[in-house]
Amino acid sequence: MDPAGSPPPPQPSPAGSDPAGSPAPSPERSRLPEPCSSPAPALDRIRVGTAPDSWGVWFADDPRQVPWPTFLDEVARAGYEWIELGPYGYLPTDPVRLADETARRGLRVCAGTVFTSLHRGPAVWEATRERVDRVAGLARAVGARHLVVIPSFWRDDRTAEVIEPPELTAAQWRALARGTERLAREVRERHGLGVVVHPHADTHLATEAQVERFLDATDPDLVALCLDTGHYAYCGGDSLKLIETYGERVGYLHLKQVDPAVLAGVVADGVPFGPAVRRGVMCEPPYGVPALEPVLAAAQGLGVDLFAVVEQDMYPCPPDRPLPIAARTRRFLRSCGA
Repeated sequence: MDPAGSPPPPQPSPAGSDPAGSPAPSPERSRLPEPCSSPAPALDRIRVGTAPDSWGVWFADDPRQVPWPTFLDEVARAGYEWIELGPYGYLPTDPVRLADETARRGLRVCAGTVFTSLHRGPAVWEATRERVDRVAGLARAVGARHLVVIPSFWRDDRTAEVIEPPELTAAQWRALARGTERLAREVRERHGLGVVVHPHADTHLATEAQVERFLDATDPDLVALCLDTGHYAYCGGDSLKLIETYGERVGYLHLKQVDPAVLAGVVADGVPFGPAVRRGVMCEPPYGVPALEPVLAAAQGLGVDLFAVVEQDMYPCPPDRPLPIAARTRRFLRSCGA
């Protein structure tokens, strides 16, 4: 994004997209995803999962979202084994009940997620730790190994109102780096989880320059990156380049694609992220960018075990929409070797 909050110019639209930005419909798309273009390698270091986000869930309680039992049932039907917790309070917060509900569907939890405002310095520390302890405690109790940390939005996530300047000061950058290191150390010591920080549109950690500055300013032994391929592309970043340059810092993946034609309209109109999602800026693989095959191959080449969690931002959405997309996406990833 530029300082005004608009993403940079998008990549050209892939073949098969109509002028409005939606991939051209076809009978094949309604049944099966297009397979990867080359024979699939064995991606045996990649563990594929999904998240409530792929079912249109952004908030703990919202009548426009599917009920949590439906989410769990449909995740299992779509062929996934791993899930994230999503917004705290959406899934049951009693660990015994959550463990029972997931286990009887053949599901396991790989991570919890928390938003933080660590750039605001010591004033937010106690509230941040209390919130993190709730999420990390639940995640650990049900066997998760990671905590996904997302910087807070500089726009309100419901109204898109600008609530902070989109760029941090030098002092705020220092607070963000030191606060994240402190958080990662405490989460490791108190809960046994690894912190993976998630660059995200409409936050202060979004663009390639911002991500590189953050990585260069933080301890690699404490702070790893959750590379979200869709958010990074939305903000002008190159996921493959990031893996090649900072591969040792990548500890987790979110798999997502951007529709370049829709993004072009988002850029032209200066649309915030929430309304951009409602326009369909995040699209079903393999119809957008970046291509996931080379990203997965590069991640496999790092030689470490990585979770790759499918997320397709589409809040709000009709309740019957997520399951077919999730099932097609899982088949597509299997065709890629994952």
